[in-house]
Amino acid sequence: MSPQNDLAALNAKLDSLIDLISRAVPASPVAPDWSAADAFIWAPEPGELHPVSKVNRVDIELLCAVSHVRDLLLDNTRRFSRGLPANNALLWGARGMGKSSLVKAAHAAINLENGSSDLKLIEIHREDIESLPRLMSQIGSAGHRFIVFCDDLSFDNDDTSYKSLKAVLEGGIEGRPENVIFYATSNRRHLLPRDMIENERSTAINPAEAVEEKVSLSDRFGLWLGFHKCSQDDYLDMVRGYAVHFELKIGDDDLRSQALEWSTTRGSRSGRVAFQFIQDLAGRLGNTL
Repeated sequence: MSPQNDLAALNAKLDSLIDLISRAVPASPVAPDWSAADAFIWAPEPGELHPVSKVNRVDIELLCAVSHVRDLLLDNTRRFSRGLPANNALLWGARGMGKSSLVKAAHAAINLENGSSDLKLIEIHREDIESLPRLMSQIGSAGHRFIVFCDDLSFDNDDTSYKSLKAVLEGGIEGRPENVIFYATSNRRHLLPRDMIENERSTAINPAEAVEEKVSLSDRFGLWLGFHKCSQDDYLDMVRGYAVHFELKIGDDDLRSQALEWSTTRGSRSGRVAFQFIQDLAGRLGNTL
């Protein structure tokens, strides 16, 4: 074989080796363009933040029947955006009462109030909680302030990823970066199912310490905001608020009777049910939302 052929064969083998190595070693994460959006989604593989050009959220004034918790979260977020002390927040309680909507609306309201988009919202999915330390290390030195948000956060039996969350929130050697705050929503106040806590109590050498280990996760959140099932009057106030905001032409008596019939067929009353009714009503009236 000629020297030229030997060289060509060697180059081919080197190209194959480089290709194999590039597949085995993940590419370095691409630094996010913070000016691209004010909200991002965390993708743990390959460790990148993807901008969200249009966030699915409602105006904060439309979140009726939760004015007390709304004002508490707004004040906490406002202080954080100004570099003042603020707490991690756990929004817990009844389904469909606007927990995740409030987080997104509060973020938008504070940026509007500040006249900037310096406060960034980053959503991390529940199944990616174990990658939270990597996310924190990536944004801890960025020149912005961040709300890291996890929707529908809870843990099941044999799930140990809650320990990563505990360490990041307060207990780790580094702690939470001063430019990051963590907001989570959950249907459970203690984030863990009762049978999981009871199982720890029955099998541990020291039951009290085992239960304390599980329950202490919620204690890492300095701000607990409870969302409870709404009354009929609250539900109707939500419906009326949406109808006025979207300029739906319908009499109050008709609106009331149709809204109550809708909630009866659904078997529940909540902000989510109210908005679903408004979507149906708008479609029947030929309006867009």
